[in-house]
Amino acid sequence: MVAMISEILARRIEHIGGGVLRWSLVLFFVGFGLYKFTPQEAAGAPAFFWVNPLFGVRGGSDLIGVIEILMGASIAARHVNPLWSAYGSLATSGALLITTSFRFTTPGLDPQSSDAGFLAKDLTLFGAALWSSAKALSAARKPEPVRRSQTLRPRSDTDGSVRRPISRAPGERS
Repeated sequence: MVAMISEILARRIEHIGGGVLRWSLVLFFVGFGLYKFTPQEAAGAPAFFWVNPLFGVRGGSDLIGVIEILMGASIAARHVNPLWSAYGSLATSGALLITTSFRFTTPGLDPQSSDAGFLAKDLTLFGAALWSSAKALSAARKPEPVRRSQTLRPRSDTDGSVRRPISRAPGERS
């Protein structure tokens, strides 16, 4: 009995923890993506060697914002399209790996500064994005569960070779 309660509790905690991880990724990326459209963020955003020459400081920040919003939205789409969510989570992992590298490659970055601390959180988010991708890939491989209301039975006016979906009232048996 105790083992069963422990298993149920463990699954519930895992479910809640997974939801917190997934939705915090969504909030981080959508929130920071929206923030990229502000003049303050555009002025302070780190320059990618190819973005600013092509689009300018403001255009580059806007482009990164759109990408971040799309990645966050794709993670959020896990229950609608798990494969798309898996790809979005992998893209997010790549982005987080890049920003984590800024901690080590940015000239003059003080390891004790708040900027360095801000970049350190990306390592945890990187792990969360990898986890999200694995969960979404697992969900994409599983077949959709058949609901009782989607079961098939032969039509009464045919020989049974033609089948159609039927709906049953709750508690009704076939």
